[in-house]
Amino acid sequence: MVFSMTAFARAGSECPQGRFTWEIRSVNSRYLELHFRLPDAFRDLEPALRERLKKSLSRGKVECALRFQPLQGENRLSVNHQLVHELNRAADEVHAIIGPGNAMNVLEVLAWPGVISSAETDGKALQQAALQAFDDCLHSARDAREREGEELATLIRQRLEKMQQIVAAVAAAMPQALAAQRQQLDDKIADLKITLDSSRLETEMVLLAQKADIAEELDRLNTHIQEVARILSQDEPIGRRLDFMMQELNREANTLSSKSLTTSITQAAVDLKVLIEQMREQVQNIE
Repeated sequence: MVFSMTAFARAGSECPQGRFTWEIRSVNSRYLELHFRLPDAFRDLEPALRERLKKSLSRGKVECALRFQPLQGENRLSVNHQLVHELNRAADEVHAIIGPGNAMNVLEVLAWPGVISSAETDGKALQQAALQAFDDCLHSARDAREREGEELATLIRQRLEKMQQIVAAVAAAMPQALAAQRQQLDDKIADLKITLDSSRLETEMVLLAQKADIAEELDRLNTHIQEVARILSQDEPIGRRLDFMMQELNREANTLSSKSLTTSITQAAVDLKVLIEQMREQVQNIE
């Protein structure tokens, strides 16, 4: 199964306290990069979110954002008269300690962490609901990556098929190219009106054929093409291996071009490199 690193997903859910909306965006990256935008009340969820993402994804730059909207009535303000009286008494005590000329004012002192404490509301149920909504969003993002990954695999397979056709055509044209090269050499000798020993001529032709022999390059191209097709069928992250295979394919195409005997073989090498570059661009998005 092939997975892309590019995806977008949004999922929402409701609980008695309010409504969650998760968004997950991912793009290609060499490693797994995780970024979160969470409301303050949900900051403690980040370790659990990271664990879930690491189990589901292996590469990509992933941005996760949560919006929480309390339901009507949940955010209604009410005045705690007893607390107001206590705050007023605390303010008098602070004034008695710091005096009116102190640079700090009452509100600053009261807002200092630990000066005033209050019982915290248990938010475990709320956080659990947020995690469930995140799991739904992550599942949608994974599905999107899978759909795009299969499309990328189809595009790559199409180019592999074209490459196989080009390699087969070059292999079939090699005997004719060597014969044409020999005829060209014979014609030059005739034009120069010189006589060469036949055994020497055969030796030169053998050396020329060895120098122009591209059978090894064609064999390696076919082997690499088959390996890329095999990798595409594996059920694991394959992006890095595919990227390496693109480098190897390009290396063989360059060697083929350097040994070319005819313009048709040169053009075939160029066509191969174009297809390889197209595949390489797609591979950059594969997990």
